[in-house]
Amino acid sequence: MGVVVDVSNVVLETGRLILRYWHENDLADLFAYASVPGVGEMAGWPHHRTEEDSREILKSFMEKKDVFAIVHKEDKKVIGSLGVHESWADDDPEYSGMCVKEIGYVLARDYWGQGLVPEAARAVIKYCFDELQLDALTCGHFVNNYRSQRVIEKLGFEYVKTIQLKSQALGQVFDTKCYILFRERMTKEA
Repeated sequence: MGVVVDVSNVVLETGRLILRYWHENDLADLFAYASVPGVGEMAGWPHHRTEEDSREILKSFMEKKDVFAIVHKEDKKVIGSLGVHESWADDDPEYSGMCVKEIGYVLARDYWGQGLVPEAARAVIKYCFDELQLDALTCGHFVNNYRSQRVIEKLGFEYVKTIQLKSQALGQVFDTKCYILFRERMTKEA
């Protein structure tokens, strides 16, 4: 079951972050973190080699309207992204009839280890369950991305399975762990 995600008029705020729609003047910030080797590769895309690479991604973010820019309040710059996309669960009969989306995130290397991704993701999870009325959210990580695994587990996602995922951008197949978080369980625990 499909829900259209459009974050172009959505602003979410946490203690240290603002999550908002992307703007053309975010290009320099996007390139600054996306050009660092190892950042994008952990999410399945090559680091940006030119500002034009970032311009194409920025254009895509703005057209699709399903990715938040993560803005660090203190530094007043975009330090990452958090998207709400189609999910692997859409093709799984066990979840048929459910409204499910997948979250994915990237954070500038200089901000790793500060708890910023869980902080941003909690705000987006709340938005997805309260505003979009999704039944569940999924998330995943390459098996060797232990940082993402810790984030996903902190957020309460439950492991479902490991699949092979082909990254077209990197031309490689990765073993990827898939997780799910159900709205009904969040509601009961709250």
